[in-house]
Amino acid sequence: MKISELSARTGVTVPTIKYYLREGLLPEGERTSPTQASYGEAHERRLRVIRALLDSGVSIAETRRVVAALDDPPANPNELLGTAHAAVTPAVEEPLDLSAAEALAVGLGWKPGMCAEDVLHAVARALQTLERAGFAVPDGVMPVYLESIRKIADAEIAGVPQESIEAAVEYVVLGSVLVEPLLLALRRVAQQVASGERFGGA
Repeated sequence: MKISELSARTGVTVPTIKYYLREGLLPEGERTSPTQASYGEAHERRLRVIRALLDSGVSIAETRRVVAALDDPPANPNELLGTAHAAVTPAVEEPLDLSAAEALAVGLGWKPGMCAEDVLHAVARALQTLERAGFAVPDGVMPVYLESIRKIADAEIAGVPQESIEAAVEYVVLGSVLVEPLLLALRRVAQQVASGERFGGA
C-alpha cells in the first residue's frame, strides 16, 4: 500500500509517518520508485504499536528502545521481559540504598540476581518518595499489595504467547507499558467501591 493508504488505515497523518521513518521508529517501505515506497501489514501493525506507546506517555527515546526490542528480541523470554522493562524504566540517576526495596521484593519471591537493578531502584525511589512525604503504608496493607501483585504477575507471565517470538515480544512490551494505567484506574474504581460499601453514600 502507499503511504497515503497506510495513513488512512491507521489514522496517523502522512507527515507523522514520515517523521517516524526519519526517527527510525518505523522501518522503510519497499522502494517502488525513487520517490515512492510500498508498505505492508507489518508497517501497519508497527505503526499502531508506536502510536499506543506514544499516546501512553512513552517518550520517543523510550519508544525507540521498545522498537529495538521488537526488531532484535533476545532468545530467552526472561531476558525479553528485562529488555521491555529497561526500555520504559527511568534510568538510575543517583545511587540509592536498595535494602528496603530488596526486603519488599523478598515478599514477591525475589532472590539476588533475579531482576534488573533498575527495577529495584524504581521500588527504592517510590519508597523514598513515601518517606519524604511522611506516609507509611499500613502494616496490614503491604502484605496484600505483595500477594495481589504476585498473583497479577503470575497470570500475566502465564499468558505470554508461545506461537512466535514476535507475538511474545509484543505481549511483553505492550503489556508492560499499556496495562499499568489500566491497573491504576481499576485500583481507583475498587477504592471508591470499597469506600462506598464501608462508609455509604454515592
